[in-house]
Amino acid sequence: MGKVFVAGVGFTKIAEHWDKSLEQLMAEAAAKALEDAGIPSVNSIYVGNMMGEALQEQAHLGTLLAEDLGLTGIPAFRIEAAEASGAAALYQAALDILSGRSEAVLVIGGEKLSDGLSEEVSSAMMMSGRQEYEGFIGADFYAINGLLYRLYEKRYGSDGIAMFPVISHTHAAGVSHAQYPFKLTLEKVLSSPFIAEPLRRMEVSGIGDGAAAVVLVGERLAEKIKSPKTAFFIASSTDYITPFERENPLHFRSLAMASDKVFEETKVERREVDFIELHDATSIMAALSLESSGFVEPGKAGRLAEKGEFSLEGNLPCNTFGGLKARGHPFGATALYQVAEAHLQLTERAGNNQIDSAKIGLIQSLGGVAATAFAILMKKV
Repeated sequence: MGKVFVAGVGFTKIAEHWDKSLEQLMAEAAAKALEDAGIPSVNSIYVGNMMGEALQEQAHLGTLLAEDLGLTGIPAFRIEAAEASGAAALYQAALDILSGRSEAVLVIGGEKLSDGLSEEVSSAMMMSGRQEYEGFIGADFYAINGLLYRLYEKRYGSDGIAMFPVISHTHAAGVSHAQYPFKLTLEKVLSSPFIAEPLRRMEVSGIGDGAAAVVLVGERLAEKIKSPKTAFFIASSTDYITPFERENPLHFRSLAMASDKVFEETKVERREVDFIELHDATSIMAALSLESSGFVEPGKAGRLAEKGEFSLEGNLPCNTFGGLKARGHPFGATALYQVAEAHLQLTERAGNNQIDSAKIGLIQSLGGVAATAFAILMKKV
C-alpha cells in the first residue's frame, strides 16, 4: 500500500467567537490549510463535527464547506465519532488516499460550543454515552470521570493527577491560538470547586469555539509539492460504551489496541516517541491514557507528572501547545488541532514550544470515555 503525508495545516484561535458562525470558522481554517500546503484544490473533503445538529441545527456540513471553498463537484462528507469526530474524519481521509481514489484530501474539524449554555453542552455531551442507561440516570461525562477518579484514588492513590492541568497550562502560556494561554498553579487547581468529586473544575477542559484543518496527500503528490511534510499513520479501536461494563474500568482497552496497531504498522517502538498529544478532557483521562497506551505503569502517571517527566524539558513531553485543557477542546476540531501542532513540531515551526530534535509524535483522540479511540503516529521526513 502507499503512504499518507500531512502537507498543510490551518486553524483558528479557540475562543468564544460571537462574530463568526461555525461555517465561517471551518472555512477560515480550511483556507489556511490549503495555503500552507500550496495547493488550490483537493479530490475530496471530510468534516469532523459532533454537535452541529444539537447546537446550530445544521447538518450537511461537508457540502456547505465545499461550496464555501469553491470546491463544489467533489465528494464531501461529515463524519461523527463523538469527541473523536475529527480523528474519524482523518481516518476516512487516509483510507481515501490509500485506496487510490484521491491524491489530496482536505479534512476539517469544527465546533461552536458557545452557542449553547454550559448545561446544554453538558447535556449534549451525554450523546456519546448510552442514553437509555447513563442518560436515564443523569450520569454525564463528568460524573463518569468522577467515578473513575474515585476508583483510581482507591486503587492507587491520586498523588499528582492534578498536575496534568498545570502542565498543559504551562505549555499553553503565550500560545496565540490557545483558549487559556496562561499558567495555572497546583494550588489553584486543588482549591477550585468540585464538578463531580473528586474531579475539580480546573481539571476539565472548557467550552469554546474553534476549527482546524489538515491537508493529507499521497506519495506521488508529496514528491511534487514544496511545503514541509510529515508521514501520517492512524489506527482505531472501540470498547464498551460505559466504562463500568468493561473488565477493568481503569484500562482504556480501545486506546491500548489502537496504539498497538499503529506501532505494529510503523515498526516504531514506544521508547522512540519524542512527544505525545494526550486527550486530556479531564486530568484523570490524561493519566489513564498514558497508562493504558503502555507508556507508564498503572498508578504511576501522577507521580511522574510531579517529577516533570511530561514537561517540554522532560523525557516524554505531553500536550506541547496546551492540550485540550488549555489550548481548548472544540470536540470535532480537537484531533485536527493535535495533528496540526504535531506537524508544526516535526517541521520545526513550533516557536517557543519547539522540542529539540523531535522526529516522532503520537496523538491520542478519544470518543466518549474511551469507547472509541484513535492513535495517530507522525514522523519527520
